[in-house]
Amino acid sequence: MKKTLLCLGILSLTLPIVNGCSHHKDPSLKEEVMAFRKADIMKQAAWAMQQTPETITDTTCPRSAGGKHDFYSEGDYWWPDPKNPGGPYIQRDGETNPENFVADRHAMIRFSTIVADLAAAYMITHDKKYVTQALRHINAWFVDTATLMNPNLQFAQAIHGRTKGRGIGIIDTIHLMEVAQAIHLFAEAGLIPPGQLAAIKSWFGDYVRWMMTSKNGQDEMNAKNNHGTCWVMQVASFATVNNDTAVLNFCRNRYKKVLLPHQMAANGSFPRELKRTKPYGYSLFNLDAMATTCQILSDNTHDLWKYSTPDGRSIKKGLQYMFPYVKDKSSWPLPQDVMYWKYWPVAQPFLIFGAVAYHNENYFQLWKKLKHDLTVHEIIRNVPIRHPLIWLK
Repeated sequence: MKKTLLCLGILSLTLPIVNGCSHHKDPSLKEEVMAFRKADIMKQAAWAMQQTPETITDTTCPRSAGGKHDFYSEGDYWWPDPKNPGGPYIQRDGETNPENFVADRHAMIRFSTIVADLAAAYMITHDKKYVTQALRHINAWFVDTATLMNPNLQFAQAIHGRTKGRGIGIIDTIHLMEVAQAIHLFAEAGLIPPGQLAAIKSWFGDYVRWMMTSKNGQDEMNAKNNHGTCWVMQVASFATVNNDTAVLNFCRNRYKKVLLPHQMAANGSFPRELKRTKPYGYSLFNLDAMATTCQILSDNTHDLWKYSTPDGRSIKKGLQYMFPYVKDKSSWPLPQDVMYWKYWPVAQPFLIFGAVAYHNENYFQLWKKLKHDLTVHEIIRNVPIRHPLIWLK
């Protein structure tokens, strides 16, 4: 009996037992997640069904060097210089300037939330009305020439008096990943009209090329911290829309050869994130991004969850490092974050993805206990995967 219990994974209540061990099946995990989140998902979907499309063309900022179809945002931690009013802004790391233009970012997060809410509801009900509503919003952002967003982030995270836009701003489109995943699900089910699907695929193809070839894109790709991680995560997500095997393999190689060996310490921590003024939040964020990268890029041929560098660095070790501090934040050995400390942790995606990958009951139970329905904008902005159901393969 003891041997049998050890073989049971997180789905011991739902999986058939064969020769004393449970056989892991993702559909059963989806059933558990559906059952746990169903009421909230359906409530959110009811709200999403009532929403009309809003894109970045609905608001403009006079400080933007781009046009109304160009996404615009401003560097979070840049402030007016008290010694030089009206001059170039100065940096205050970890402290967000509340006067920055954030309307485009808010519109994108709203878009992501609506489409993912509807995709999750479709997975539960198989009712095509949720897909139809989601496609209204998707069309407004990627197809309709009057309201679409240009497929670049040339003017993201600008800094007054210093730059019209930076590679670092590409991190803002992490909130298109759940949209891309919903599109992938709808397309696989044959639910997107061919003409609309072709236009959507063209948009994502153009954006991936811009991310890989532009100066801003290459600057972000070569970032040595969470920005470099998020570049790989995003490119992998967006390349999935077109099933671009060459780009997906490029991302797999970059995860193995660049992200793990250059960002993770031997103990599973991220030293560059630990040096920030918000070491706890940034550690959670970077681990979420790496785990999501593994979730996107792993399949029957490639399993990044099992990959380890020659000296033993792996996503598994990263999860093992952070898990105790998520379970008991008071045990965190470093200083508290300068902002938003009290709001972390939440239902981090690395917990549910890690629970699936490693059949880990502890990860699954902790994920269930943490906060799922987020209300603080800064926390929402830093948890791009808020609908894990649509990511379970």
